[in-house]
Amino acid sequence: MPASLIVTSKLFVWIYDYYFGALNHLLVTLRLLRGPVDWLGDDATVMAAMIAVGIFVSLPFTTYVVLAGLAAIPPEVYEAARVDGASAWRTYGAVTLPLLRPALLVAVVLNVIYVFNSFPIVWTLNDRNPGFGHDTMITYMYKIAFKSAERDVGLAAALGVVNVALILLAVGVYLKTVRWQEAAA
Repeated sequence: MPASLIVTSKLFVWIYDYYFGALNHLLVTLRLLRGPVDWLGDDATVMAAMIAVGIFVSLPFTTYVVLAGLAAIPPEVYEAARVDGASAWRTYGAVTLPLLRPALLVAVVLNVIYVFNSFPIVWTLNDRNPGFGHDTMITYMYKIAFKSAERDVGLAAALGVVNVALILLAVGVYLKTVRWQEAAA
């Protein structure tokens, strides 16, 4: 898996390239931009560019989870909604979405954990930027432990604990937001 992430990320490095990238060429040709943008070098665009790659890479997994959730919805529920005279939008809002909520919960939680900790994507996209300004927690820990002059493995380990705590906090907030207890009942 990491090799495919590195290849995909390197592809996006080329797509985002300032001089020869397809994205700049397309946007300048369509006159949506006056000139090229340094997507991976400008502080205003680098994080959004990395997030876009993370979302793109996680789309297949999310699609499979949503399709599995849709396949698990019994057809009788849709038939009952149709008999009751529900419109397509009403059926989606009152039947499909609530029954799809557990699959969406799994997809969102796992994608947050995955994208937040995706070392190969961020490292490949961000390896040309010096310092720590464009790092995520995982690449920052790596640089502190192995690339900095101090080689402070203890600090990197402590940051790893903070990283796990942040992920658990985010998952806890999300579960509370979607009322996990009610969905399980």
